[in-house]
Amino acid sequence: MTGRQRMRSTFLPRSLRPTRSFRSAALSAGALVASASLAAGCGLVPGATGGSGDDSIVVMTWAPEGTAATNKPGMPAFARAYARWINANGGLNGRQLKVLTCNDNNDTVDAAKCARQAVKANAVAVLGSYSQHSESFLPHLEGAGIPYIGGYGVTNEEFISPLSYPVNGGQPALLAGLGKELAAVCGPVALVRPDTIAGDTLPAMLDAGLTAGGHGKVVDQRAAEDATEYSAQADAALKEATVEDGSGENDKGCVIPALGDRTGTFMDSFRRGRGDYPTVRTATVLGSVDQTVINSTGGASSAFEGAYVTGWYPVASDPRWDPMKKVISESAFSDTRIDPADTGVQTTWIAYTVFRKVVESLGGGAVTADTVTGALDDGLKVSTGGLTPTLRWEFTDQLASIGFPRLVNADVTLQTVKQGRLAAAKEGFVDVTKTLENADVD
Repeated sequence: MTGRQRMRSTFLPRSLRPTRSFRSAALSAGALVASASLAAGCGLVPGATGGSGDDSIVVMTWAPEGTAATNKPGMPAFARAYARWINANGGLNGRQLKVLTCNDNNDTVDAAKCARQAVKANAVAVLGSYSQHSESFLPHLEGAGIPYIGGYGVTNEEFISPLSYPVNGGQPALLAGLGKELAAVCGPVALVRPDTIAGDTLPAMLDAGLTAGGHGKVVDQRAAEDATEYSAQADAALKEATVEDGSGENDKGCVIPALGDRTGTFMDSFRRGRGDYPTVRTATVLGSVDQTVINSTGGASSAFEGAYVTGWYPVASDPRWDPMKKVISESAFSDTRIDPADTGVQTTWIAYTVFRKVVESLGGGAVTADTVTGALDDGLKVSTGGLTPTLRWEFTDQLASIGFPRLVNADVTLQTVKQGRLAAAKEGFVDVTKTLENADVD
């Protein structure tokens, strides 16, 4: 039985799921005991104890920090800032918010440790987090009935688990939207992506978009996620994205790096090798590039100039982000890890916005993992101030047919790099639900 099939077998209506007390009693001793090394990997907003003996609401946010691969330190840092801000403004329905943070170190064992710490602390939700190791942490959360709200969308399991409540369409939506846009303007398309389980799903999503636009399939180029240089992969991708059209001119092919934090490193190799392939262009997705990467690779003279970039949300300069920026301004204390243009930080903001709406919907009632999931499963509609469409999680949503029953937001934005700055290429959102329905994900 595949991992996806195992996850589907647990996808039960809420009325048929075990209660929290039953689940807690059924947990093994290993799932309840956190070692001293676990505590070293997790933190709490100053002044909080992490226990559940008072009337505080305990949640957790995790992400990798200080690793050789993708790092998202701004996500837990923003979660801490949000707790300071909300508590200074009366808390959640008058109750203090306590935020545990944890470093999953891009490691399966540490990801599971973070989840066990959330269980031990009686966290009512894990919010706005990033991890590539959902198969390690989700079973612990599912066993304890703890909802996972606003994961980054980097793994397929986030769109399958009955206790996952994604706020964006993850890499599937970004790549499908990008492929659909590039189909009309690119010759051959080469994708450079991590040689990981999560990376293995990316070509099918890009192909779905390319096919929808009448284009041929992408050339899949794998690369080590923690490489220090990508000369071989850059050269191979440039060659694959170039063909002779018979007149001596090269087709305008496109290379798409989707390497997370390593995209900037790849672009160094790409720039050095591009001299022999001057017509090859590049395009990518937010999360693999942001304004910082564009600046570091040359700004207006970088290889990203003129590139299309798909994102989940409006550009960082959009006034709809002003409430998030207010939190950063008032409570981040000049923490340089928190960048309002970082899609990780933006996702964490939206996740906490969702959670706040859930708590408000409960009025003065108990805030537990069960009541939180109950509110979400009973059809609560959540507005995010226009940063996403109104969110509502059904038992199985429209994309259940391709194995993504929890993917409720398939909207993407199209951006482009103009004079070294990310700007909106089209107004509003593009819904790629129909495109994803045709994706070959097997």
